[in-house]
Amino acid sequence: MTSLLELKQYIIRFYTKNEAYLGYIWKFVVAIISIAIINNKLGYMQALNNIAIVLMASLLCAILPANFIVFISAVFILGHLYSLSIESALIAGIVFLLMFLLYFRFSPKDTLAVLLTPVFFFLKIPYVMPLAMGLLGLPTSIVSVSFGLVIAYMITFFSGNTSVTLLSSDVEETTNQFSQIISGLFGDKAMLVMIISFCITLLLVYVIRRSSADYSWKIAILSGAISLIVCILVGDLVCETQISLFGVIVGTVISAVLMLGVEFFAFNVDYSRTEKVQFEDDEYYYYVKAVPKVTVATPERRVKRINRAKEKRR
Repeated sequence: MTSLLELKQYIIRFYTKNEAYLGYIWKFVVAIISIAIINNKLGYMQALNNIAIVLMASLLCAILPANFIVFISAVFILGHLYSLSIESALIAGIVFLLMFLLYFRFSPKDTLAVLLTPVFFFLKIPYVMPLAMGLLGLPTSIVSVSFGLVIAYMITFFSGNTSVTLLSSDVEETTNQFSQIISGLFGDKAMLVMIISFCITLLLVYVIRRSSADYSWKIAILSGAISLIVCILVGDLVCETQISLFGVIVGTVISAVLMLGVEFFAFNVDYSRTEKVQFEDDEYYYYVKAVPKVTVATPERRVKRINRAKEKRR
């Protein structure tokens, strides 16, 4: 355990020392992964699949504010959908417009939540996000996680239903295509079940981890994992979504284990040394519970240089 704590201190010290450079690196990595997934799932506009375009866009995201990654990802999605059909791009544009209005209003700092939700969705472990944002975010993170899910299902829909998105010159046929696309996107019961389950879980995890109870973060992770499985199971039974329960259980367990790692770095405390303090002033009585963080002094390496005295020549 001591070695892990020392490793944690080394990592924190390294990040603090090189924060500016690491900021550019993580933005570049997140941008290139997001664009690569979009190109792989859609890929209808060949110009956007060019590796030079991808690298330039990722480098641009690295030097600009993090929210620019969301904008660039939306541009790539709209570009691919425009090559597929104008109707698809128009509907996706309306979704992105609504997303930006709500996102920048309620949770403009949750860039990673919007971007990583589709990434983990295609990695088959989207259950990481409600647990992570419940531990590290705010209730308003519901907006970011929900739109991340909408984007993931939208990409999935357009990548697997090209037959209903072909452009037609007939007005009636075009209207029918609009109707099919809208019903396919927003009538997906599985998406609604996932959004509701994620929102409930995120709020539950947030409330529990904010409590003063001992081991609140571990209790929050366990409660959130159980909440996810139960909510998705109930939603599947009610809406008949055919969601794989086995996949949900395995993905939730993996997500919970990952969150224990997050707890180790973000909230590692020693409850055995908890102190309760009571004091007062002219207007209030104060009851304070103080829980010390688990820290360890990292040994500092000292290099001692020994120079041999040169023998005098006789």
